[in-house]
Amino acid sequence: MPMTSGGNSSGRLRLTALRRDAPTPFDLRPDEPARRALADRLGLLALRKARLAGELLPGDGGSWRLVAELGATVVQPCVVTLDPVTTRIDEPVERRFRPAQDMPRLDAGTEVEVPEDEEDPLPDVLDLTSVLTEALSLALPVYPRSPAAEAALAEAAEPAELPEEEERPNPFAALEGLKDRLSGGNDKDS
Repeated sequence: MPMTSGGNSSGRLRLTALRRDAPTPFDLRPDEPARRALADRLGLLALRKARLAGELLPGDGGSWRLVAELGATVVQPCVVTLDPVTTRIDEPVERRFRPAQDMPRLDAGTEVEVPEDEEDPLPDVLDLTSVLTEALSLALPVYPRSPAAEAALAEAAEPAELPEEEERPNPFAALEGLKDRLSGGNDKDS
């Protein structure tokens, strides 16, 4: 997937090759074919723009912290009318990576409270495309609606016109007539 990434065109950063004494900036911008593939993967009609820009900050014990801004312009189908809905997304992204040996080990069946600052195991190679994809999928509107959606919902909510009462036969009148015929027939047989 050709992309630009502050000198790294693959969107992949080998963490062991990065300097531990300074932040490593990155600016990932998928090209048109990459955006099209990402749009297909996420079920979008189109992904007009996408960018993940930020830096990797070295931490204690070999850990890293990713701090970035996600920017994207997405087109999704409206959940009511299926019309295209364009949404601009601007979200902060923060991830923490810690060496696997420093991650807490859990026994089967152990209950754990998930901390707010969730950490991921430190990979050998950080795939910025995966980070962008995950962050974008979490930021997408769940129920996108077009301006025509409100009118369509209001129209669907209006009660249907019922025919005049005179046009519909009364089921109880038919039962009453049947009861009269049956009771009249029983009187003659007695």
